[in-house]
This record gives sequence, structure tokens and C-alpha cells, in this order.
Amino acid sequence: MATTVTAPSPSAPSTPLLKDELDIVIPTIRNLDFLEMWRPFFQPYHLIIVQDGDPSKTINVPEGFDYELYNRNDINRILGPKASCISFKDSACRCFGYMVSKKKYVFTIDDDCFVAKDPSGKDINALEQHIKNLLSPSTPLFFNTLYDPYREGADFVRGYPFSLREGAKTAVSHGLWLNIPDYDAPTQMVKPRERNTRYVDAVMTVPKGTLFPMCGMNLGFDRELIGPAMYFGLMGDGQPIGRYDDMWAGWCMKVICDHLGLGVKTGLPYIWHSKASNPFVNLKKEYKGIFWQEDIIPFFQNVTIPKECDTVQKCYLALSEQVREKLGKIDPYFIKLADAMVTWIEAWDELNPSTAAVENGKAN
Repeated sequence: MATTVTAPSPSAPSTPLLKDELDIVIPTIRNLDFLEMWRPFFQPYHLIIVQDGDPSKTINVPEGFDYELYNRNDINRILGPKASCISFKDSACRCFGYMVSKKKYVFTIDDDCFVAKDPSGKDINALEQHIKNLLSPSTPLFFNTLYDPYREGADFVRGYPFSLREGAKTAVSHGLWLNIPDYDAPTQMVKPRERNTRYVDAVMTVPKGTLFPMCGMNLGFDRELIGPAMYFGLMGDGQPIGRYDDMWAGWCMKVICDHLGLGVKTGLPYIWHSKASNPFVNLKKEYKGIFWQEDIIPFFQNVTIPKECDTVQKCYLALSEQVREKLGKIDPYFIKLADAMVTWIEAWDELNPSTAAVENGKAN
């Protein structure tokens, strides 16, 4: 049975941004001692912890946090046969937390990500920066050379069309990492000691028509705007590929955002990525993906979503059909993945009947 713990409200001088409108989703296989470092920033918020691996193992959560904890038995109980779309023994299981959340916004973070410091030595409140990114518009149609024009101290530069200055709603805020970079296995192997020490004080919109490698370890998104597209695919146990879960979600999400006129930001905030994963284990997980992505990227660069698709669910189902038809020729895995994409949407709509009602209303 899922574990729910409600913490007393901490005394704070002011109400944190979006306190009752945001969930923090954390996938884990270990005790969550790392939350102690994040306590000043996370304690006011509700946590959804998705336990991967052995469901009989007890995960310890520091006292004082308000959280729900779901293990594989809970996922199977809640989703029934549709639980097949949720990965096992892979951090891709985090997307179950997106599905069961009832909040407008989600922030997800890995348990080896610690609080980073800015160049002045001040602790970075990553969650607060994600919220600021999500609450201000994006500029996907025209690049502003001063980056995010909505940040304090910045604006639109000379020559920026006034007709585009309202911007677009921001669906996703993609944060970065100091210390251990998010490299693939071959790059890890040739640069085993490389660390990212560069703090770039910038937030920018990823332009329309441009894909990017989305990392899921420090990520915020508007669940109401783009939630059903944030499926982290089939990875891990029983699958021929791993470590492409967030990449897959990012590519699907981006083409849907482009179609629906939504924006995606990248840059601040930084977290401190504390632990490098084993490059040899990673290579085994990534091996097929490194080859497949040479076909996957052109697929997403050229994919067209029908104009009549006016909701995220319709876009995602249309995308799944094209995955089956075009990527299925590369490997049977993609036919299985396309089926899982459909199952994911069915499960999402079952657990989120209000969004399904909107979907059906637009269909009629």
C-alpha cells in the first residue's frame, strides 16, 4: 500500500511560491538522506517518491516532510495491466509520479543532486528558479540575444518584433548541473576526470523547430500544459535500452510544444551533481541508443503532427502511430514502445478524468 506522511506546516516568514500547486517527484532505490540539504527549499512542498527495484525494501525519508511513497506493488495495484507502461529498475519510473500528481506543476530531481552554490557562495534555490522560469513566458519564435527578456535586468533587444513580445506559455524548465556533467558513456570514458565548473547566469528559450537533449535530473514543467507528453518510455529491466528515458520524453515533448505553440526554457537553475555513474555499465545500457539515435533524431526533426490535434493527448497518440510506422522498421522495440505510449495515455486519462473530459470535449 502506498505510504502517505503529512508533516506539520513549517513556520516561514512568507508563503513559498506555488506551495499548494506543485509536487516534487523523486525516483529512488535508497534512503533519502539528501533531502536534509534541500530541507530549507523543499519542506513546504508535497513530495511524491517513486521507489524503484525491490518493493520489500524500506526507504527512509527524513522527518518533517509531507510525502507519498509508491513502490512497484502500488504501481501494479493502481494501474493494473496498464502498469506495463511504467519502467522497472530504471529512473524512468519517475513518470508514474507525474501521472498520480494532482498539482498544476511538477519538479523532479534525482537523489544524487545536491544544493549548488552560485559564484558568490550563496545556496541556489533550484526550485524557486524553475518556478520563475515557468511563470514567465518563453520566446520560441524569435531569439533574443539577451536571452530571457523577462528576467530582471533584461529586456527585448533592438530589432525584436513587438508583435512577438507577449511570448508563449512556458511548458518546461530544464535546469543544468555543476560538478559531474551529464555525459554519455563514450564521453565519460575519454574524459573521466572532467567536471563542469562553469556557472553561466542565463536562461534561454529553445527555438521552435530545434531539438535538445533533455536531462530529467533537474526539471520542472507545467503538468496541465504538457503533462501527458512527459512519458519516459520503456527502459531498464527487460528492455534493450536504458538512459534514454528523459531523451525520449524531451524529443516527444518538444515537437508537441512546437505544434501547440508552447515554450521550453533551459539554463538556470544549477544543481550539484554529486556522483558519476559507471561508464561501462552506462555503455551497456546506451549501446543500441547511440546507434538508434542517428535515425531517431531525423525522425523527430521531420515529424508532422496533424493540424486537428489540438490537445497533448491527441498529439501524443498521433506521434505514437508514426513511431510505430517509421521507427518500427529499425527494431521491434519501437513497436512495443508505440504500444506503451498509447497505454500511457489511457492510464493518464483514467487517473486524470478532468483532463480526459477536456480532451473529449474538444473531440466533440
